[in-house]
Amino acid sequence: MARPDRLHRGLFAETCSSSSKAQTAPRARPRPSDHRLKSGRADGHRPSTLTYKDCAMSIYSGPVFAMAQEQFNLVADYIGIESEHRDRLLYPKRAISVSIPLHTDDGRTKVFQGYRVQHHLTLGPTKGGTRFSPQLDVGEVAALAIWMSWKCALSGLPYGGAKGGVACDPNSLSARELEAISRRYMQEMIPFVGPNTDVMAPDMGTNEQVMAWFMDTYSMYKGHAINEIVTGKPVAIGGTAGRREATGRGVAHLVKRALESIQLDSSRSTAIVQGFGNVGSISAYILAREMGVRIVGLSDHTAAYYDPAGLPVDAIERYVGQKRYLAGWSSESAIDPSELLTRECDILIPAATEQVITATNAPELSCRILAEGANGPTTPDADAIIEERGDIFVLPDILCNSGGVIVSYFEWVQDLQRLFWTEKEVNDRLKDILNVTFDRVIRRARKDGISHRMAAMAIGIEKVREGKKLRGLFP
Repeated sequence: MARPDRLHRGLFAETCSSSSKAQTAPRARPRPSDHRLKSGRADGHRPSTLTYKDCAMSIYSGPVFAMAQEQFNLVADYIGIESEHRDRLLYPKRAISVSIPLHTDDGRTKVFQGYRVQHHLTLGPTKGGTRFSPQLDVGEVAALAIWMSWKCALSGLPYGGAKGGVACDPNSLSARELEAISRRYMQEMIPFVGPNTDVMAPDMGTNEQVMAWFMDTYSMYKGHAINEIVTGKPVAIGGTAGRREATGRGVAHLVKRALESIQLDSSRSTAIVQGFGNVGSISAYILAREMGVRIVGLSDHTAAYYDPAGLPVDAIERYVGQKRYLAGWSSESAIDPSELLTRECDILIPAATEQVITATNAPELSCRILAEGANGPTTPDADAIIEERGDIFVLPDILCNSGGVIVSYFEWVQDLQRLFWTEKEVNDRLKDILNVTFDRVIRRARKDGISHRMAAMAIGIEKVREGKKLRGLFP
């Protein structure tokens, strides 16, 4: 059964009173013989006022949000953020929850849950992807929005972080059903998004076509074409050259920088890529075709393959293009997917989902470079193990997969100006930003003797903190 609509605007004030109907139980009706308020306390006094954190934590929960919170607290301790300022930096400004009704092809009516979380608007409009995933919840969406804030700030983009999506399985939907859900989701979000407020993009389970439906729905509501409401859309309607490949291209370029840092020759290196969606497949293709890396392992949610002699990436891409999954490609090199991450390689690219590298498998990693194509693939416990080992060069997610949002920024700028760049211009500018950001992270890590993740997050969080300090608190 679908949950009812919930709308959380401005994620509360700095505190949330215990009189809030959404947060406290109703008062007990007084009896004729005893008119004291029944609070459950022996002295009959009302409970103390709920804090902002109490209110926020009643909404945001789950392992992914807990991970984002733990990462933030570690960095906040390191850079000395006062406790009174931490809640304002960590918890989102706004969380929106909507129901998405659908008339299915077989004549039934189903309702899906949709979300959009806007973390902060301190540095500009919010920016972030929209994912369609069966297990999606508001805690996961909030964590992704938080990471997007640090990512944008790290790369010097004028955005706060956002994320959204619908709890559905796009692979189980017909084309008509997918379009209906996409359009209804955008229609529900129209009061809260806009080119100068919140700009959407693709994510797991969505693509250029979904962005085209988003753009059309918003534009029809406004009465004229507004290309800049989303990024990652087809070039024919205002998309930018190079956007579809941007995240994977960014991963591959940063792997190249990491190889140079540890003096490994790419043509003699091997790689495993977990996840063969947009990011994983393009990363594998560029590593193999442009850098000469031997791809020895690949996986998706259906199968995993490992061959020390190398896998034919081109043939696998053609197979997945026809079948939409890896299962059945080969029986000779198939392995248990749980074993893939710990197989021997020089470059390991987790490009699927969160929390796949844990305290259990971190001691067994056999890679020289860990390039996080996915968001949040490494848990804090695993981070500590990897840092103690000291033999793995980590490209943290907010650096490694930032190519997508960087080129989304380029697309947004081009749409606003109605002036478009060539693919070479896009790729050259992408590399310029990635190089500057990579160098900044490595310098900070070496200077302070901290991990690459700590350095990257510290740079991002410090920029957001500075922006909030300069703007002050309104009113």
